[in-house]
Amino acid sequence: MTTTPRRALVTGASSGIGAATVRRLRADGWQVVATARRADRLEALAAETGADVFPADITSDADVDALVAHVRATGGLDAVVNNAGGALGQDTVEEGDLEQWRTMYELNVLGTLRVTQGVLPLLRERGAGDVLVVTSTAAHGAYPGGAGYTAAKHAERMLSTTLRWELVGEPIRVIEVAPGAVATEEFSLVRFAGDAERAAKVYEGYQPLQADDVAETIAWTLSRPAHVNVDLVVVRPRAQANNTTIARTGV
Repeated sequence: MTTTPRRALVTGASSGIGAATVRRLRADGWQVVATARRADRLEALAAETGADVFPADITSDADVDALVAHVRATGGLDAVVNNAGGALGQDTVEEGDLEQWRTMYELNVLGTLRVTQGVLPLLRERGAGDVLVVTSTAAHGAYPGGAGYTAAKHAERMLSTTLRWELVGEPIRVIEVAPGAVATEEFSLVRFAGDAERAAKVYEGYQPLQADDVAETIAWTLSRPAHVNVDLVVVRPRAQANNTTIARTGV
């Protein structure tokens, strides 16, 4: 008996955790639609992995409508990995940049909301499915200078938690994966406006997670038997006890 591969949509797929998740799911036999704003990176990922790609900005209603239409027309959907997000700046609340806060909220919260609303009908058409949200340990605690990002990630966590409660009784799982410190090529670099030296210091003196570590966690949660819902996985480097406590050596 031939089993049709499951199909996933991965947002923020042009780099970091998103790209690693596309690679991992493809290696596990999934069909994958990868989306992000940067078409050139998506094309390279498609050539490498065989994933279907569709450039889109998840802060745009029109882009997400087109993305959902593409997914429906090309095979439907079994799971969405809401990975797109990011942090900007590390200012105090008193000195916080309103536009950076607005951008973080638009991307991390409203982008996840927009995509999730768009794909829920596709999951229902399939008869079952998974909504996975990649938040952060910032969604579960605070730290000085991080209020804009932690506020957005707390909101994203409440989105996924509330959705799970609202969908109870339907065969749709809602999963949250909350990574701690992950050394990717862009997260801290974007946060600190291209300051490579400052970005590198975030990961000095200990072994942070890599994007592949988080992708493996995501793939594991999606591979559980249909009756098993992994509500929340918090995954940190061994050296990181919480958002502000990291055992660093040689620094």
